Amino acid sequence: MAWGWDSFGQTNVPTPNSGFVAVAAGGYHSLGLKADGSIMAWGANTDYSGNYVGQCDVPSPNTGFVAIAAGLLHSLGLKGDGSIVAWGDNYWGQINVPTPNSDFVAIAASWGHSLGLKTDGSVVGWGRNYEGQTNVPAPNTDFIAIAAGWYHSVGLKADGSIVGWGWNGEGQTNVPAPNSDFVAVSAGRRSSYGLKADGSIVAWGQNYYGETNVPVQNTGFIGIAAGVYHGLGLKADGSIVAWGYNDHGQTNVPAPNSSFVAVAAGREHSLSLKADGSIVAWGAYNLSLLVPAPNTGFVSLTRGGYHSLGLKDDGSIVGWGSNSYGQINIPAPNSEFVAVAAGEIHSLGLKGDGVIEAWGCGNPESDYGQCNVPSPISPFVAIAAGEYHSLGVKADGSVVAWGCLEIDPDALECLYPAPGPPSPNTGFVAVAAGGAHSLGLKTDGSIVAWGSNAYGETNVPEPNGGFVGIAAGWRHSLGLKVDGSIVGWGYNNAGQTNVPAPNSGFVAVAAGREHSIGLKADGDSDGVPDVSDNCPLLPNPGQADCDNDGKGDVCAIYEGIGTDCNANGIPDDCDIAGTTSQDQNSNGVPDECEAQCGNGVVQGGEECDGLQAANCASGVCRADCTCEPPAVPTISDWGLVMMAITGLVAGSLHFRRKKAH
Repeated sequence: MAWGWDSFGQTNVPTPNSGFVAVAAGGYHSLGLKADGSIMAWGANTDYSGNYVGQCDVPSPNTGFVAIAAGLLHSLGLKGDGSIVAWGDNYWGQINVPTPNSDFVAIAASWGHSLGLKTDGSVVGWGRNYEGQTNVPAPNTDFIAIAAGWYHSVGLKADGSIVGWGWNGEGQTNVPAPNSDFVAVSAGRRSSYGLKADGSIVAWGQNYYGETNVPVQNTGFIGIAAGVYHGLGLKADGSIVAWGYNDHGQTNVPAPNSSFVAVAAGREHSLSLKADGSIVAWGAYNLSLLVPAPNTGFVSLTRGGYHSLGLKDDGSIVGWGSNSYGQINIPAPNSEFVAVAAGEIHSLGLKGDGVIEAWGCGNPESDYGQCNVPSPISPFVAIAAGEYHSLGVKADGSVVAWGCLEIDPDALECLYPAPGPPSPNTGFVAVAAGGAHSLGLKTDGSIVAWGSNAYGETNVPEPNGGFVGIAAGWRHSLGLKVDGSIVGWGYNNAGQTNVPAPNSGFVAVAAGREHSIGLKADGDSDGVPDVSDNCPLLPNPGQADCDNDGKGDVCAIYEGIGTDCNANGIPDDCDIAGTTSQDQNSNGVPDECEAQCGNGVVQGGEECDGLQAANCASGVCRADCTCEPPAVPTISDWGLVMMAITGLVAGSLHFRRKKAH
């Protein structure tokens, strides 16, 4: 997906818009790296005056590239053999790669200079140097990442510190203190950016357009990028935050989402399944994000290198993304599927009768045996797809493997066929397939790992028990424990095995090429994982707990631990303690909840207080808020009354007699 200024066609991705694995944005042109190692370029092929410079003319042979970088008017490509190819404008010598042109592992390009990072941790700079942007400060060692600004450069050291050099007119090389714990760097025109290990972004330098004003909340970031006058941050929840200059819509990005129930991760894209059966996709690969309509009824999903598959509740499979090898051409009849799996360029589907269907191996460039399901092809109960190999679990608990662990890309031949698991091949309930390794989960909760171990991806950490789920990335592995924690091991170049704290409450795991995703349970869909929710049964997004007893207010009221007679969401005792309500009779019930004598309302059978009793003629108010009637005279009372009446009558007669005389 591309957005922003398009005067030179730099956001018009050429067709076929598929098979990309990386992108780079220059001044007026764009580059895309394809999975086959070729580079596609589009946008302006001239300078801003219309003079030809050729920044989009990728030199031949256009193969074997593994990384790209785009400057203002020039381009760089890093080959798999560690050499750099440069083309386009050379006014400042920015495409004259110094000798020896070898052992490079990363590249960066800017207005008039270029940078290359060597395997030994040193940085090489060339091109414009009027401002010292190619003069790497001593000691020129231990660098692990680089970025190039307009007239300055920045490099990230292995110890987490950032070094800046070149023009400093806006303070862009003055790294703010504390200069530590950085994990990534980027550079704008006259500004610099550093990503901290705690997920916050530090920005410094020019701030004419708000380009260094990282929006709040400045947490949870896992990636950064810098434009000329704007910045981008990628959040752990898959959303993008943008800030700075927006004259061409370059900061108009989509909003985040929630209520996910399952996840899958691709090379540079991720998928999430919502409770309503819809799929949300985000990342860098455009076609794999376009979930076909209707986006409903999905029950599971999986990702491949550049394609995605979703299983519907009617047993059909929907595929989208790259189809270069037929990997989204679901075989007929497209029905009765119960599971799906996606490899780098092939797909698997498990039928309800235990039969496996495989597709995406229709030509010599894609067929390394990963689609050749061994006989008998049933009854299988679980499947997994790796880069070029496949796995299936049989009903008897054994695992079958087919395909290739390593190929010869030049001869298009399999060098190492995929082996089955170590003996005993029994008791398996699930499998996961990585780049060149495999994982199997046993009924006893242990994990068996085999295949390539170049980065320790098959060294399952102790204690090897209590696992309930597994996932495999390109060169790393993940295991989900019964206690909700995740264990990661293997290649960790991008932190893919560093499970964020708190490592608890997880219910599912997924592994992309070099990243990992863990899903936490959120039963009430309030955005707070159950493991840290003080009321996991009912929505309580603010985690209100007025008495700090660890029990959320909504749950306290629901479970009868606290009453809420006025239905304001605050337990009565907290209402009174917080002076939200008064309690004149000190009975623990807010006054507005007590019935008023004479109003005909009975609420909770509460005693009336003195003020209410004063409204009764008898001076007594009943518990049901009716007035106590005046006392009824007893028999003895009647005797007194009669005596009084007799006396009155006698007195009256005596008075009349006397008057008569």
